[in-house]
Amino acid sequence: MPDVIIDGERYAANQNERLSDVIRRAGKALTMPCGGRGTCGKCRVHVNGEEALACEYEVVADVTIVLPEKERIVSETGAGETFSETDCMALALDIGTTTLALALVSLDERRIVRVVTETDPQRSFGADVMSRIAYSKEHGVTGLQLGIVTAVNAMLQSLGTASTDTMYVAGNTTMLHLFFGVDPSSMGAAPYTPVFLEGRTVSGASLGIPRVKNVTSLPSAAAFVGADLTAGLSYVGMPDREKHRLLIDLGTNAEILLFSSECVVCTAAAAGPCFEGANISCGMSASPGAIYAYGDDGYKTIQGAPAKGVCGTGLVDLISFLLKKGIIDETGYMEERFQVAPGVTLTQGDVRQYQLAKSAVRAALETLLQKQGLSFDAIDKLYISGGFSAKINIDSAVATGLLPSALRNRCIAVNNSSLLGTVKALCEAADLSKKKEKMNYVDLSADAVFSDFFIDYMSFEEDGR
Repeated sequence: MPDVIIDGERYAANQNERLSDVIRRAGKALTMPCGGRGTCGKCRVHVNGEEALACEYEVVADVTIVLPEKERIVSETGAGETFSETDCMALALDIGTTTLALALVSLDERRIVRVVTETDPQRSFGADVMSRIAYSKEHGVTGLQLGIVTAVNAMLQSLGTASTDTMYVAGNTTMLHLFFGVDPSSMGAAPYTPVFLEGRTVSGASLGIPRVKNVTSLPSAAAFVGADLTAGLSYVGMPDREKHRLLIDLGTNAEILLFSSECVVCTAAAAGPCFEGANISCGMSASPGAIYAYGDDGYKTIQGAPAKGVCGTGLVDLISFLLKKGIIDETGYMEERFQVAPGVTLTQGDVRQYQLAKSAVRAALETLLQKQGLSFDAIDKLYISGGFSAKINIDSAVATGLLPSALRNRCIAVNNSSLLGTVKALCEAADLSKKKEKMNYVDLSADAVFSDFFIDYMSFEEDGR
C-alpha cells in the first residue's frame, strides 16, 4: 500500500487510488470545480516535483506532493460588527456553495458582534450542487458533511466564543441536506424531490459541533430554492401594497423571487459556476489577485495583489468592455483569445460559458414576469444578493444582457442577504414557515416560455427593454 506525503504528513493510499481522493480524505483543501471529471484543469499539484492533475493521477508508489496555495475567498457580507459581546449570545450560519459565513450575534442588542468567513471545503467535490449530489450518490454524504462541520468548528474557534445555546442556519436545499448528513440524491434527477424542506432542530453534539446546544435550520421553498432565499426575503421585507420587487441570488444556481404583499413566486436557473470563477479558463474565486473590475483604465484586483485570474464581477466587466470595443460581436464570437493581464487571458470558450449563464438568469427573470402578467414598469426594486453582488458593476451587467436596462436605476446590492436574514430571524426568534408557505415555485425545466427566452438572450444584441 503506497504512502502519500502531504505537508510532511504521511497518508496511506490504496493501490491505483486517485490522488484527489487521498487529498480529500486527508482533509486538505483542493479546488476541483468540475468534480473530478478532468475538464477544468484546476486541481494541479506537484507530484515528486512534476505538475499533475490530482483527479487523474493514480497512486501506484510512494509520492510527495505539494499543494497549491489555498485560495482565501474575500467575502463581503454587508454586516456591521460591534465587536462587543453581551450576556446573551447566539450564532447565525450561512452555508453557501462557495463560502461559509458565521456571525456571532448579541440577542440583547440585536446586533452582529463579529463575522468570520471561510471557503466551503466541499469545493473539492465540485463547484455546483449537482456535482456534489452526484458524488453523494456514489460515495455517500459522510465526507461532504465532515468537511462543513470541520470548517464550522474551526470558525467557532476563530470567533473565540464559549458554548452557545442556539445557532440558526440557512443555505440552499442541497447544502442543508449535506449539513445534516441527509442523502440529497433524490434531487439529482427529475422530479428533483428533496427529503425535507421544513426547518429542523437537532443538537449540535449530534452534528459534531459540541460548542452549540441546538442547531435550527430555516425552511426551504423547493429543491433549488432554499432557506437562503427564505432568509433573503425576510431580510429585504415585503413592499407596500401594489408594489412588486425582485430578489436575485447570483451563484452557481441563480435563485429568483418575484414578490409583492399578496404573492411570492420563485424559481431557479442553472447558471453554472462561471459567476464563481469556475469553468472559466483563468477564472478563480474572489480571493487576493482576482481581477474584479475591468475598464478603459485597466483592471483592479482584490487586495491589490498581482493578477492571478478573473473572478465573476471581473468577467462581467471584461465582456462588457470587449463588446464595447467590438472585439466580441453580438453573437459572442471573437477571433482570438484576449490578453487581460500577464498570464491571464479570456478565451472564446469563456465567452460561451458567460452567455449560457447570463441567458439562463435573464430568461428566468423574464419568464416569472410574463407568467404574472407584469412589465418592468411594475417592478419597484431589484435586489441582487450573494457575494457576487458586492462589487458588481450594474452598467456592465446591463450591457451584457444579464440585467434588463429598464431596471438599471432600480438595482440594489444587498450582499449576503442569506446571512443577514438569518441574523434577523435569530434576533426575532421568527418562524419563517409562513413565508415559505407563500412561496410558489415555478419549474422551468420543461417550460416553453423559458426556452424561448433562453434562446433570445444568448446573443449580445442591444437590450431595448
